[in-house]
Amino acid sequence: MPREFTRSDRVSDAIQRLLAQLIPQEIRDPRIGMVNINDVTVTRDMAFAKVYVTFVGNDSDEQGVEGAKRLNGAAGFLRTLLAKEMNMRTVPRLQFLYDKTAIRGQELSNLIDRAVADDKARHHDESDGEA
Repeated sequence: MPREFTRSDRVSDAIQRLLAQLIPQEIRDPRIGMVNINDVTVTRDMAFAKVYVTFVGNDSDEQGVEGAKRLNGAAGFLRTLLAKEMNMRTVPRLQFLYDKTAIRGQELSNLIDRAVADDKARHHDESDGEA
């Protein structure tokens, strides 16, 4: 019976959990702020990990990209901390990428809610006009 999760999936989950703890505790840069780690993907050879992040309270894409640059500057430090916590021979190199899919999803959800409310108002007005 095959395993349900590959080793790279398990390592991705472990890195995501550890980074969620380490970044607020160890990174003292106030320009980064609060970080949400959306996803981590690790290559099959465990050499590289892409960490997809969003920043709470950032309104523009430029701020998100700048925050990802700052995290990339601290990637070596975070990798060292991960190596102390994880029981692996080599810890993947970290690459932080700004992920705006959550923001885009929220925008689309707001558009859908507004369209539904407009549709309900239009149907309510039509039913009042017929009576």
